[in-house]
Amino acid sequence: MSRAFVFPGQGVQTIGMGQALAQAYPQAQAVFDEVDDALGEKLSTLIWEGEADALTLTQNAQPALMATSLAAMRALEAEGVAMDAAAYVAGHSLGEYSALAATGAISIADTARLLRIRGKAMQEAVPVGAGAMAALLGLDFDTARAVAQEAAQGEVCEAANDNDPAQVVVSGHKAAVERAVEIAKEKGARRAVLLPVSAPFHCQLMEPAARAMAEALEDVEISNPSVRLVANVLAHDVANPETIRSLLVQQVTGSVRWRESVGFMAAQGVTEIWEIGAGKALSGMIRRIDKTIATRNIGTPDEVKAAAESLS
Repeated sequence: MSRAFVFPGQGVQTIGMGQALAQAYPQAQAVFDEVDDALGEKLSTLIWEGEADALTLTQNAQPALMATSLAAMRALEAEGVAMDAAAYVAGHSLGEYSALAATGAISIADTARLLRIRGKAMQEAVPVGAGAMAALLGLDFDTARAVAQEAAQGEVCEAANDNDPAQVVVSGHKAAVERAVEIAKEKGARRAVLLPVSAPFHCQLMEPAARAMAEALEDVEISNPSVRLVANVLAHDVANPETIRSLLVQQVTGSVRWRESVGFMAAQGVTEIWEIGAGKALSGMIRRIDKTIATRNIGTPDEVKAAAESLS
């Protein structure tokens, strides 16, 4: 059986995530300590005891979700499940950084600092209220992209996330995204709803954030990942560190090609995908993309033990 490990993106963060892992596994606690040290603040206290509004801020959510995913990975390793149990890794948007940290391509400390910069830069790229994102449900990607193009009318409106066969997220100027919602309904979308996000991610409006990430990534050491990464913007596998560096910059403005990424892994013989970290959003998407792929969630000590036992 060929397996992939995938890492979630923003939106699944919850107060208390990863705490049980840290209590059960010293290796998981060590991840949160390392992230706290790298950022020079107690992010772990915010994750476990803070206010949801503060955790939801992009600059906090991104490193927090990475820390939780890496804590789950370290717990798996403590139970004898090494990275080489996977043929591929992938992550949804910020989850790509979690995947790279899990494979040893980027250190946890560098990943935490990069995601803090990425979160702030993405937040600051567009004035609050000027941009928006919307989920179009029940339209395929080509139709959703045509809706975005029709809605743009001189503004930015792009297909940002190709999540699964019936869910595409569009991103851009607020008025253009609102037009896309109405056009999508006319084109037969099952639902079209604005998302509660603080900025229009993965579109041209994120260009200032892409420049900030190019600068931040310049001096970061990137090694060959121990497992091949299926990259968001390519939807196929890469391992070259300089290619990865370039793709992480492109990813800020580029589409998250998740549907195609899962399809690529399936075509390479992957039959089981483990979602490592908080939430179960990716598992739901994967089942809608390919019902033949088995999914497993790894976010609690019980889930870690069950996963380890499944391989023994």
